Amino acid sequence: KGQQAAHGGGSPPRRDYGTEGLRRILRFVSNDFATAPLRASLSQECNKDSLSYAQVTRMSAAQSTSPVVLGSASQAVPGVVWAFRFHAGEAPEELADCAALDDHEDWAWLHCNLADVRLGTYLRANADLPAAATELLFSMEEHQQLHVQDACIYGVFADLVCGLDGLTGEIGFLHFLVTDKLFLTGRRNRLHGAEALRKSLQGGRKADSPAALLEGIVETIAMSVEIMAEALAADLDRVEEGLIVDGAGDHPQTLAQVRRLAVRLHRMLVTQRSLINGLEPRIRHAAHPTLHFETSMLARRFDWLDHEIVALRDRARLLQEEVSLKMAEQTNRNLQVLAIVTTVFLPASLIASVFGMNVNGLPLTKDPSGFLWALLLLVGAAALVCWLLKRWGLLGR
Repeated sequence: KGQQAAHGGGSPPRRDYGTEGLRRILRFVSNDFATAPLRASLSQECNKDSLSYAQVTRMSAAQSTSPVVLGSASQAVPGVVWAFRFHAGEAPEELADCAALDDHEDWAWLHCNLADVRLGTYLRANADLPAAATELLFSMEEHQQLHVQDACIYGVFADLVCGLDGLTGEIGFLHFLVTDKLFLTGRRNRLHGAEALRKSLQGGRKADSPAALLEGIVETIAMSVEIMAEALAADLDRVEEGLIVDGAGDHPQTLAQVRRLAVRLHRMLVTQRSLINGLEPRIRHAAHPTLHFETSMLARRFDWLDHEIVALRDRARLLQEEVSLKMAEQTNRNLQVLAIVTTVFLPASLIASVFGMNVNGLPLTKDPSGFLWALLLLVGAAALVCWLLKRWGLLGR
């Protein structure tokens, strides 16, 4: 635009690029924007002495207007973490280079990184998907939901985040989209459900349809919750043993973490169970039979898991109450010791304060052994108070 303004709105001047400049253009364009035909054309032009500005413009415009179909072998889908290709009755094939799939393939699972903004642009331009499903897939939504529109199931499910050492106590969100030919999932954190399903597919697990993979994702989410429930139960067992042996200790912080995670898992399971129970009536009349799958068994498993998590939450609350009682008892014992010490030395303090008055007529001021007599009075007063406390049963409780 600046060149057009400088030349009176006309065409920009011819710009010649040397061979080295052409190679730089080729490297830049081929990184993110160019497909195989464009890269081939640029490579051919690199063999010439120069390439005009208009030629580059025409080639770029031709590339931008050429239609690209999702799964075209000429262009890789951006942002793909891994991809599986499925044939009927055969074990799935993992694509090491995450290349796009051809149209004639049966169906595929693409697991994507939603932080890659190119993926959203690519799908909106090249995939025939419902607009609402695509928008939810790339949204920052952290509310679990499940929708059915025509021959597409899409939504958001909560899952546990996994780190290098296994499951963590953090909850992430898996965005997914299911059609008769595509199972598309996306995440911003590494989630246990998708990772576990990938490992099972690498081990030879077969899936008949994308809906079966969605069912597998839900099963692995339930499995991760079950593993976390076992870990929480083990933590509560250690806390309970510690309360019996050494009192409160540092257990309040552990119990607070366990109860917090149990509450979050309970909310997660309640929502997922409700969504799964309401899914079957909506997919019963779906446009494609491959979207059908059994939800009753999954609902029963989530119901059982929810009862287990609620039991762990209640157990953690009871242990917190027991820890609070033990801490209150310890505080009362400390206050009792402090009160006894104060009571024992109160008479001695009174006697010392009397002898500390700077007035005439104090006893023992002229006696050479007055200090010893005063010291005996102090010890005797403390001993008398101890004897009285012992007699009344207040000492030694």
